[in-house]
Amino acid sequence: MELAFIAFLSIFLLVGSAGVFLALRAGLATRLSAAITPDGKTGSWIDWLRPRHAGESLRAAIQPFDRVLPRSPQEVSVAQKRLIRAGFRDDAHLRILYGSRVLIPIVFALLVPALGVTEYFSPFIAYIMALALGYLAPDFWLARRISARQTEIRLSLPDFLDLMVVCLEAGLSIDQALHRTVTELRSARPEVSDEMGLVILEQRAGRERSDAWRNLAERVDIDAVRMLVAALIQADQFGTSIAKTLRIYSDGLRVKRRQEVEEKAAKTAVKLVFPLVFFIFPALFVVALGPSLLVMADAVEKFLK
Repeated sequence: MELAFIAFLSIFLLVGSAGVFLALRAGLATRLSAAITPDGKTGSWIDWLRPRHAGESLRAAIQPFDRVLPRSPQEVSVAQKRLIRAGFRDDAHLRILYGSRVLIPIVFALLVPALGVTEYFSPFIAYIMALALGYLAPDFWLARRISARQTEIRLSLPDFLDLMVVCLEAGLSIDQALHRTVTELRSARPEVSDEMGLVILEQRAGRERSDAWRNLAERVDIDAVRMLVAALIQADQFGTSIAKTLRIYSDGLRVKRRQEVEEKAAKTAVKLVFPLVFFIFPALFVVALGPSLLVMADAVEKFLK
C-alpha cells in the first residue's frame, strides 16, 4: 500500500512539474509579447473578475496541460468532430479538452484525502477511482452537451422549416430564404441557426450547395437532418418544388414527434409497475392489514396465556 501511494505521489509530482513548467513558459511568452507591443492596454484587476476574462483565465490555466497526454492524429480527428457537434469549433477548445483530462484527475486526487474517501476504501482504490473519474469526466460532459444540442436542433427544425417555407412562397430563392430565416431565428433558435449559418458561409466561400448541405448532415449527425438534406438535394436535382418538400417534411417531423410522445405515454403504465409493487403496495398493505394483524397478535397472545 505504501508503495502504491509513493508511486502515485511520484506520478503526481511529475505531471504537476510538467504543468508548472508549461505554465511558466506560457507566462514568459506573454510577458515577452507585452514587452514587444507596449501599446497594448492592460485592465485593472477588477476587469479580470468579469465572465469574459474569467473564461480566458480558465483557458490559460488549462491549456498548458494539453501537451502532457500523448495523442494520435486519429484520436485528435475524433475529438474535433465531437467538439464540433457540441458547438465548439475553436482550436483552443481541443487544447482545453486535453488539458482538462490532466487537470481534473489531479483535482479529484487532491479531493480524496480532503473528503475522507480513504476511510471507506483503500488509498490505492480511492486514488485510482479518482483518477479514472477525473479522466472520463470531460468525455461524459461532452457527450451530454452533444446530446442536448442534437435534441435542441431536432426540436427546432420544424419551426425553422416553416419560416423557410414562408420565405420561399414569398418569392425568395432558397439561399435568400435560408439567410432570412437564420437572421430571424438567431435569438429564438440559436443552435439550428448556427448550423444553418455555417451552410451560408460555406456557399459564400465557393462550395457547392449540395456539398454544403452534406457537410451539415455530417456535422450535426442527426437522422432528421440527413433525411432533410437528401430531400433538398433530390428536389434541387429533379426540379420539384422545394417549398412543398419542406412543408411535407416539416409536417412529417411534427407527426413523428407526436407519435414519440404518445409512445412514451403508453410506456408510462408499464414503468409504474415497479414503483407500485416495491413502494406503494407495501404501504397500502401495512395500512389495510396492520389493525387486523394487531388484533390477531393480541388474540394469539391471550390464547397462549
